[in-house]
Amino acid sequence: METKRFTKNDSGFICEHCKKEVPPLVYSSRNHCPFCLWSLHVDELPGDRACTCRGQMKPYAVVSHPKKGFVITHKCTLCGEEKNNRSQQDDDMDLLIRLTNPYNR
Repeated sequence: METKRFTKNDSGFICEHCKKEVPPLVYSSRNHCPFCLWSLHVDELPGDRACTCRGQMKPYAVVSHPKKGFVITHKCTLCGEEKNNRSQQDDDMDLLIRLTNPYNR
C-alpha cells in the first residue's frame, strides 16, 4: 500500500508564538507563521497533523537554495527534532535575511 508523502492542509490559525492571526496560504499548505516564522510540531509527513509532540518549533537558520528559495530550519523546543520548510511569499523578508546570518541569531 502506498503512503501519501504530502497532504494539502491549508487552514488558517492563530500563531502559538506571536498570537497573530495567520490566513490560509491558498497555493500550498501553510506550515509556519509568516510574521515570526515559528511553527508547531504537528506533522509526521507534510500536512498529515499526525505528530503527537505539538511542541513549538523555533526558526533558527535559513539557507538560500537556488531552486527552493529560502529554506527555514525549525527545531522543536520540546523534543529537539529538526525540520526544513520552504519560505513562502508572505514571510517576513527582514526576519528571513536576519536568520541567514549566524551572527544575528
